Amino acid sequence: MASDEKVRTSGEVLRAEASVPVLPVVNPAVEKPSPAQGGVHPAVYIAVWISLSSSVILFNKWILDTAGFKFPIFLTTWHLAFATLMTQLMARFTNKLDSRHSVPMTGRVYLRAIVPIGLFFSLSLIFGNLTYLYLSVSFIQMLKATTPVAVLLTSWIFGLTPPNLRTLGNVSFIVIGVIIASAGELKFVLIGVIFQLFGIMFEAIRLTMVQRLLSSAEFKMDPLVSLYYFAPACAVMNGIVALVVEIPRMTMADLYKVGFLVLLANAMVAFLLNVSVVLLIGRTNAVVLTLSGVLKDILLVFASMIIFRDPVAPLQFFGYSIALGGLVYYKLGGEKLKEYFGGFGKQWTAYSSRHPAMSKFVIFGMALFVILVIMGGLFPYVPPEYSQSAVAKVSNAFGGFGSNTGV
Repeated sequence: MASDEKVRTSGEVLRAEASVPVLPVVNPAVEKPSPAQGGVHPAVYIAVWISLSSSVILFNKWILDTAGFKFPIFLTTWHLAFATLMTQLMARFTNKLDSRHSVPMTGRVYLRAIVPIGLFFSLSLIFGNLTYLYLSVSFIQMLKATTPVAVLLTSWIFGLTPPNLRTLGNVSFIVIGVIIASAGELKFVLIGVIFQLFGIMFEAIRLTMVQRLLSSAEFKMDPLVSLYYFAPACAVMNGIVALVVEIPRMTMADLYKVGFLVLLANAMVAFLLNVSVVLLIGRTNAVVLTLSGVLKDILLVFASMIIFRDPVAPLQFFGYSIALGGLVYYKLGGEKLKEYFGGFGKQWTAYSSRHPAMSKFVIFGMALFVILVIMGGLFPYVPPEYSQSAVAKVSNAFGGFGSNTGV
C-alpha cells in the first residue's frame, strides 16, 4: 500500500527517518528552501502532516479490519498504482517534478538500484499491512519504535557505518521500552508480531540501500520524485503477489462491500501524505521532524483507543514512554538535548520569577503525573468492570464512533 510511517506509503515515513516520509529517500545534501517570510506558519504544515499520516494508518486499519476487506496486498497495490498515475500526471502537466531531470536515471541504473530497493519496499509494505489484520494500531506503533534500531544494525551489516557500542547502548532504551510495552499488551498475537518484525526488517534494509544510493551527490530526490521512480516498480511487484495470493479469492462483492469511493479516498489521502512530506521537509528542521513524529505516534495510540476501542494497559504506557524517550535521545543526541534543555531552563527561571504560584502548581502536577505513570507501570491491572465502564463512557461521548458496525 502506499505507507510512517508503515502501512507506509500509507503512513510512516518520517518515522524511520523522521518519516513517515512515505518514501524516505531524501538526500541530506539537498538544500532546503528557506521558509517564505510572511507565508504559512510551519505549524500548519506540521499539523497537516500529522493529520494525514495518522489518517492513512487509521483509514487502512478501518478498511482491513472493521470494514472486513481482508486483502492488504491488493490495497497496497492500489495505493501504489494510484501514486504512479498521479506522479505521471504531475510530471507531464506541472513543474513539481522537474528536479527529476537532474537525476541520471538510465535503464541500467533503474534495474540495478531502483528495482532492488522497490522489492524490499514492497515486502515491507506487504508484511506491515498484514499486521493490521492481527494487532491493534496502538501496539503496532509501539513496535515500530524499534525501526531506528533495525536501521542502525543494518547499516553496520552493510558496512555503511562502523559499529559503535556507545550508540548501541543509546538505542537499547528503545528496545527495553518496547519489550515492556509488549509484556503489557492485552491482545498479543504472535503471528501479527512476526509480520511486523519482518516488515521492520525489510524497511531497515530498504532505508540502508537508499542511504547507499544517495551517497552519490548525483541522486538527489525529494519524496515525490522518489515516488515517481519507485511506485511503478513496486506496483508491478505487489500486483504479481496479489494476483497469486489474494485476487483468486476476491469477488466483486468484496469491492462493493467497502465501496469504490472509499478506496479512491483512501488512495488520495495516502498520496497527499507524500505531498505534505515535501512541504514539511523544506520548512522545518530535524528537531521539529523528530518531535512531530513522536507527537504523531502518541496521538495515534490515543486515537486507536477511542476509535477502535483498543485496550492499552498502563504498563504499555510506561514502556512506550521509555521507548519514545530513547528515540528522541538517539535522534537528537545528548549535546543537542542539553542545548535545548538549557534554553528551556532559562525561560523557566524567568517565568518562575514572574509567576511563582503557577510554577509551583505546574511542578506539583508534573510530579504527580510521573508518580501515576510509574505506579501504573508497576501495577498495570485494574478490575475489568472499571475498564469497560471507562471505554463505554468515552465511546458514548463520541457518539459510538468506531463501533464494529463500521459507523
